[in-house]
Amino acid sequence: MGFIKTPIKGMNDFLPSDMRLREHVINMIKETYATYGFSLIETPVMEHLGNLTGKQGGENEKLIFPVMKRGADLQRAIENGGELADSALRYDLTVPLSRYYANNQAVLTTPFKSLQIGNVFRADRPQKGRFRQFTQCDIDILGDSSILAEIELIAATTSMLTKIFEEVGISRFTVHVNDRRILKGMAKSAGFDEESFDTVFIILDKMDKIGIDGVKEELVKSGFAADAVEKYTQMFTKITEGISCGDFCSLIGADAIDSSVVDSLDGILSCVKPMISSDVSLVFDPTLVRGMSYYTGTIFEITIDGYNFSIAGGGRYDEMIGKFCGQKVCACGFSIGFERIITILKDKLGDKAFARDKKCIAILVDSKVSTDKLADVFAEATKLREQGNIVTVQPLNKNAKFQIQKLEEDGYSEFRKVYND
Repeated sequence: MGFIKTPIKGMNDFLPSDMRLREHVINMIKETYATYGFSLIETPVMEHLGNLTGKQGGENEKLIFPVMKRGADLQRAIENGGELADSALRYDLTVPLSRYYANNQAVLTTPFKSLQIGNVFRADRPQKGRFRQFTQCDIDILGDSSILAEIELIAATTSMLTKIFEEVGISRFTVHVNDRRILKGMAKSAGFDEESFDTVFIILDKMDKIGIDGVKEELVKSGFAADAVEKYTQMFTKITEGISCGDFCSLIGADAIDSSVVDSLDGILSCVKPMISSDVSLVFDPTLVRGMSYYTGTIFEITIDGYNFSIAGGGRYDEMIGKFCGQKVCACGFSIGFERIITILKDKLGDKAFARDKKCIAILVDSKVSTDKLADVFAEATKLREQGNIVTVQPLNKNAKFQIQKLEEDGYSEFRKVYND
């Protein structure tokens, strides 16, 4: 059997032009969040299996790549019929961050503002903008129970996205904001048991794909009482364009939603609005769910017209970290869809490669050039690099025209051919 030259399905090789674009976006992310006081951290790509299967990751827990035990541990598990895997590739960055904070809390500032960029892995069905290995960028504020955390996260993320997308002429996108406590109040008011909320919300999260009738059908198929399903889905028919959090909650019922939840959400929206571009829409969206069951309060998501996926999302998860460290640690975070952002940028760029930010010079050396001449060539290349240029020194090919064409495609704009005098 011969070797296979293509990557595993759902995973990618990246060409130099791809990497230039990816590195450019990563640098913009780092630079933007640094101005808001976020610190860059790193966690391992492998995590304890028990941490990843603690009913915190919603549907993602079904997409885990487990890693088998090694050596004697594996042999004992085989002989005794035990579990063969004890770890797995991480499916997101939030669970590892929770473990990281619990392990390093004593040496971290409070509140702690973290930025994490790294690969995550999901045994998903690959499609456009959706892969089995992909880069995720997370920003989180740990130890802040106030709405300052939500305001900073939304403002910083919209600022970053505005800077990235303005380079390809995109200025309009929408920030959707909701609160899990509103969703829970609605579900409780409709007659659902609290133990079933996660299942209800997972189905509700499909509304943008299957519509309200599809949600109703799936809820009934899942065994929920028809009268509860009808009452619940009727609540969403009361949504009108631009409806405020307070107005919507008053339509649901005075006892369903605590007034402090409305005040909190209104405070976030009113503070963020003057901080972001006027082209960015900031809306209260009662249909926003977010699939992870660990969310406890405010949730948010960002979309761009013309694309059927979100480009960023997150929310408050005040109970997860306490499961690792034994004490309550308030937490709020935003996860940026890095691969989806890259997909949109490449759609807009088309076949045009992302431009280098420095002048690129190619020195093409004839094969008959003497050693003394070569020394002069490298001295010139060194000087040009010291002046801030990108310089490559290559042998001059017989088909120089094709060689120069490929270099131009790679961003080189100046060419110097060197022969013996």
